[in-house]
Amino acid sequence: MLHLLGVNLPDQKLVQYALPLFYGIGQKAALKILGSLSIHKACRISELTETQINQLSSLLSDMTIESDLRKQIRANIMHHRSIGSYVGRRHAMALPVRGQNTQNNARTARRLNGRWLKSEKREYSSSARSFFPSVDSPFEAFFNRKWF
Repeated sequence: MLHLLGVNLPDQKLVQYALPLFYGIGQKAALKILGSLSIHKACRISELTETQINQLSSLLSDMTIESDLRKQIRANIMHHRSIGSYVGRRHAMALPVRGQNTQNNARTARRLNGRWLKSEKREYSSSARSFFPSVDSPFEAFFNRKWF
């Protein structure tokens, strides 16, 4: 098993399918990486030479992947929340951000966006309740909050 930049890559897996194990690399990006390093599509991780591994690690270290990408995404979301944009409000309420239907199919968005609420100690709903103690629901508290 090859340990490359904090990710374990199985020896018997094809390189084109092992590269997407890195957070931030998909199938298309993996194929572009293989093309730039002139590695055959049918090559396995165990068949890579030492120079190819060094080239691959240097190329991946120049890219924004794994924890750097997670920090960047988190910073973008927090920026939207801090400026009070529509996208930031939707993230804060754990609702779909990109205009999806909310009547039936918002379960995934509530799960994904709700984890930001848990890690941020529910910044909007708790602070809104402190300003408006008579408001009953967090939804009403959110829209009654002074944004500017």
